[in-house]
Amino acid sequence: MNARQLKQRLMQNLDPVLLGALGGFALVSLVLLYSASDGNWLRVLAQAGNIAVAFTAMWLVASMPLHYLMRAAVPMYVFGLLLLLLVMTPLGVASHGATRWLNIGVATIQPSELMKIAVPLMMAWYFEKNEAVLKLKNYFVAAILLLVPVALIAKQPDLGTAILIGASGFYVLFLAGLSWRLMIGGALAALASAPFLWSAMHDYQRHRILMLLDPSQDALGKGYHTIQGMIAVGSGGILGKGYMNGTQTHLDFLPERTTDFIFAVWSEEFGLIGNLLLLSLYVFVIGRGFIITANASTYFTRLMAGSITLTFFTYAFVNMGMVSGILPVVGVPLPLISYGGTSMLTLMLGFGILMSIQTNKKLVKT
Repeated sequence: MNARQLKQRLMQNLDPVLLGALGGFALVSLVLLYSASDGNWLRVLAQAGNIAVAFTAMWLVASMPLHYLMRAAVPMYVFGLLLLLLVMTPLGVASHGATRWLNIGVATIQPSELMKIAVPLMMAWYFEKNEAVLKLKNYFVAAILLLVPVALIAKQPDLGTAILIGASGFYVLFLAGLSWRLMIGGALAALASAPFLWSAMHDYQRHRILMLLDPSQDALGKGYHTIQGMIAVGSGGILGKGYMNGTQTHLDFLPERTTDFIFAVWSEEFGLIGNLLLLSLYVFVIGRGFIITANASTYFTRLMAGSITLTFFTYAFVNMGMVSGILPVVGVPLPLISYGGTSMLTLMLGFGILMSIQTNKKLVKT
């Protein structure tokens, strides 16, 4: 086998359009992280390793036949629930007031990350099995499949991950044909229950919402992240201050600048023009995801592709919203750019599923 044949074999299950855009995100991540970390090459090399692992996982999933994904839905969901329950036992690892991790001896893992894939996969599988006879009770069962892990994750507490998983499951319900009447009724019920939800929140969660309304009331405490993020975004102006010239970043005013607030670093250094270019890249990937969704050959693949695409949009919207001060700070990283391996891996697994769906679009169900 010559080099050309090897390349064709390795690339045959990958979508070149989507792969090119994801490569663009990887480049932006490494370049921006170098600035955000004050030229820390060790941090950049660690991120390069995270990207390599994530792209390898994406390739493996993209090469996997779709019926394998369907077979994995139930075991993955049940396994994920068991891990979430184990987090509540002495095996759970607490850090910064939250118990979100699980000590398995050789490593510490975060089971909620697995559920970002397992929940929509399980719900899509369930709707596929009941496609011919969908009734109101099927949507109720699917909602239970969603709410159980969301409740367990919110209890850890991990509001950001709970929101993302809740959104991914809601998108499956929506794409499966959930009635607008039920969605509006659910929204009204949520508004009516707001006082009870408020009382059930942890103190830090209530503080984050209050800081959104007026961060200046605790400018050096709970509102510090919001204020500094807004200053960094606004100070970039139209053209930005230039690469590695952001004052909020390099004078250490901006917190979490390599993770949750890395968008503020980009905004300060590249300004409005840079933001528009970055948004264009996100829109391109989301648009490609919708094209794959529209061309999907089965009910299961349409639900999965749509949920993955819309969840990716939610990641970007929530992160940019919290950095810009229009949403509470909930600890959601900027997708494919923020430093970290777990979120990168989860997202790339989703894109691997998208590529598998694109590769198998001609395999129409009989």
